Amino acid sequence: MTVKQQGFTLIELMVVIAIIGVLGALALPAYQDYAVRAKVSEMMLAATQCKTAVTEAVSTASQADVSAVLPQACETQSSKYVASMAVNANGVITVSGNPSGLRGSTSSSANALSLSPIQTGSSLLNGVTDGGKSIASWNCGPASTNPIEAKYLPSSCKGA
Repeated sequence: MTVKQQGFTLIELMVVIAIIGVLGALALPAYQDYAVRAKVSEMMLAATQCKTAVTEAVSTASQADVSAVLPQACETQSSKYVASMAVNANGVITVSGNPSGLRGSTSSSANALSLSPIQTGSSLLNGVTDGGKSIASWNCGPASTNPIEAKYLPSSCKGA
């Protein structure tokens, strides 16, 4: 009677481990980028209340000059992913990410995005002359100082 050997050979096991290693090496960087992009989406979500406050401050203004009102339109909120939020005299909201919350990004200082209010067409809001007008849309992108890399911007922010 012959005994038939069952199981895998050492070569077969090593091939399977090599395939798993290659797949892991390809998938891990993509996963890390997706994780950072999700955290940046949380930063954009945190700016939603500030967008509403800026829109209300501009549209309900009784004077054309709202440049002094806009920087006080919303409070700075910090969270796990947001270090600070600021509004300038033209209504541009700059959200700085919390470096400890945005682990995985290439640089701890490149972590800011901006949301710019757009008047009718493609003209940016001017805080000195556009009080009382409506805001048609918001333009999203990396901030002018400490800009976050474009690959980490959510898809809703990349088109702008």
